[in-house]
Amino acid sequence: MYKEFVGILCFLFSACLLQAQDAKERGLQSINRTSAEAIVGFLADDELQGREAGMHGSRVAARYLAAFLKDIGVAPLDRESYYQPFEACARERQQKGRFQVHPDSIALYKQGAYRSLRLNNVLGMIPGERKDEYVVVGAHFDHLGVDETLAGDSIYNGADDNASGISAVLQIARAFVFSGQKPLRNVIIALWDGEEKGLLGSRYFTMSCPFIGKVKGYLNFDMIGRNNKPDCPQHVVYFYTESHPAFGEWLKQDIRTYGLDLKPDYRPWDRPVGGSDNASFALLDIPIIWYHTDGHPDYHQPGDHADRLNWDKLTDITRASFLNVWNLANEPVY
Repeated sequence: MYKEFVGILCFLFSACLLQAQDAKERGLQSINRTSAEAIVGFLADDELQGREAGMHGSRVAARYLAAFLKDIGVAPLDRESYYQPFEACARERQQKGRFQVHPDSIALYKQGAYRSLRLNNVLGMIPGERKDEYVVVGAHFDHLGVDETLAGDSIYNGADDNASGISAVLQIARAFVFSGQKPLRNVIIALWDGEEKGLLGSRYFTMSCPFIGKVKGYLNFDMIGRNNKPDCPQHVVYFYTESHPAFGEWLKQDIRTYGLDLKPDYRPWDRPVGGSDNASFALLDIPIIWYHTDGHPDYHQPGDHADRLNWDKLTDITRASFLNVWNLANEPVY
């Protein structure tokens, strides 16, 4: 009788494990190059005028992102709207100082001449079994806009920076939906506004989020389609919080298991506070993973066009990061 009972338990455990594996595989197989090209192609088109935060092109981008999440079946985070509106202020432009989102700074600036931007993060959520635990995957969608005084090409299209990262976040969101499996933790899909003006969207989110202390990890993308090493097209920089070595082991194992054509530069960091929206979370000691493919000659230049991206690498980075987020969302501890 005991042996039969143990046998039944083993069978049920194996069946659950197989079901989970099948779910992850379904999600992974949904990630593809064609979708990456379509998403980046739209966001980096001249019609969006470089997606400068607070300007018309950025608002068009935000509407596109919200529509994408709705179409794939990802609900808005606050149940009413995909948009998280916020204001950023700075002193008038003859005075030094960056835009700020903290209410104390805004109140101070409004005592004199000031500039104001009305911005919107785009936020969705895939509900998990544990209602009080969250992971966040994010990237910024704004870029540098247009310089009408620039001779020739005056639009900063931002294909790599950061339409490439947005394509990864959207494909990961869809992959979770396609998996058909409810994750252990809630997965927040975060598309940040105002990064180029000082990490404004992610700073506002972490400052105002009522459950920020329950966020177990954050995965960030910023520029994942190029690099400055033509002799190593598979190059990718993989930053992660040093006190969580499992993050490095996950990627190594997934590259072996799934044959991903990537050559990561592993960079464990005690507190990954530099460079991008990961800083807003790292400053709160939330564990971080950040994918980046280094600078290149078109960084913050009008030449950052979609036809210069390494689509195969971008797709494999998206697959690798989906597996990362799957682990962040489902592993009991890390």
